[in-house]
Amino acid sequence: MSIKSFGYAAHSPTDKLVPFHFERRDARDNDVVIEIQYCGVCHSDLHQARNDWQNSRYPMVPGHEIIGRVISVGSQVSGFKIGDQVGVGCMVDSCQHCHPCQEGHEQYCDAFPTLTYNDVDRHDQLPTQGGYSNQIVVSHKFVVKVPETLHLAGAAPLLCAGITTWSPLRHWQVGPNSKVAVIGLGGLGHMAIKLAKALGAEVSLFTRSANKEEDAKRLGADHIILSTKEEDMAKVKNHFDLIIDTVPYAHDLNPYVPTLTINGTLVLVGYLGDLEPMVNSVPLIMGRKSIAGSLIGGIKETQELLDFCGQHNITSDVEVIRIQDINEAYERMLKSDVKYRFVIDLASLSNDK
Repeated sequence: MSIKSFGYAAHSPTDKLVPFHFERRDARDNDVVIEIQYCGVCHSDLHQARNDWQNSRYPMVPGHEIIGRVISVGSQVSGFKIGDQVGVGCMVDSCQHCHPCQEGHEQYCDAFPTLTYNDVDRHDQLPTQGGYSNQIVVSHKFVVKVPETLHLAGAAPLLCAGITTWSPLRHWQVGPNSKVAVIGLGGLGHMAIKLAKALGAEVSLFTRSANKEEDAKRLGADHIILSTKEEDMAKVKNHFDLIIDTVPYAHDLNPYVPTLTINGTLVLVGYLGDLEPMVNSVPLIMGRKSIAGSLIGGIKETQELLDFCGQHNITSDVEVIRIQDINEAYERMLKSDVKYRFVIDLASLSNDK
């Protein structure tokens, strides 16, 4: 049997998202069925809905920053019970036996993880559909517990924006003696600042806009560096242990590399595409500096993030919207008209049934 579900879907790259009745696969013995309460709106939702990456499958229910309550568990599930507050991020399955999976890095699965939406279930070949809906069925191995103390709407973006910035902070062992810079102050950038600060680092923001200083400092930034000013950039030469680059479009990395200290790393988390222009190798070689990339995090790491956020009361800055406003929210996202993440209150779905 399948599970009848309801949400909002895109039916083509040019159509608006509209109400959509669909069927999810029946729950297996190792599954958790979740009633969705909130779902964050990620830039990748917009890209996928409009087929910007040329791999979209329609009809598509987007959404991979999911917060909800468990309403059913399979017979082989021991870690969750009905009523638990839980989350689901960008993945709902992986091969579970390759080296990355065995190491807890399911996001780098050799066979590629099964994505929460715009993908196909590896067991029964049914399409996966995301969190702009009333419920979801997920393997218990890809469900995480959400601390009850967190503001639930604000916790939703932790499942993507949060873990995308947390993973490099942990991999490069950021702590009280670290000097961290963040490029870009958006959904990812504001989470990077909050998390790096909570880890004890000295945190700086690279920005082209002087008017972001007040907000950046409210979020926890110690210093603001105008990347368009040569004198500002010169002051931080050979300074940073880690730079997290959250900019979601092609841009020049060359101005930032000299600001890394010896063995420093600039890690890309925001842009998927070719680097333009070419990177000058001289500062890399002369200081054993690195440019790297990072993609979300594994399930164990995501649970670690949520526990850390629960301890430090860290959530995303959000604007809560009704599902009926999702198309307007997409247009506002294109104008960067949100601080810093839209989150859908899925209780609003009842207005369309």
